[in-house]
Amino acid sequence: MDVFPDFEGLSGIGDLREVIGALLTFALIIAVLMLIVCAIIWAIATSNGNHAAATKARIGAWTALGAAVLAGGGVAWMNWLIDLGQQL
Repeated sequence: MDVFPDFEGLSGIGDLREVIGALLTFALIIAVLMLIVCAIIWAIATSNGNHAAATKARIGAWTALGAAVLAGGGVAWMNWLIDLGQQL
């Protein structure tokens, strides 16, 4: 009995790569824009002595930075997993 995997079973992997790549790129752009906005608000609030707004902007900046790192790393991780799957 010869049993071999069907390598043509996932015919839509190219479309999946494009869709997920586009979504992660969109998330990365939004995260970077939010990082810029939060950093500007953080600087203005700190210079004006509004510590409550500065704290919220700082938390937003760190959150946006984390989201940007995860979205950027997500693209690389997804491509690595798809390439690894094609080698099996």
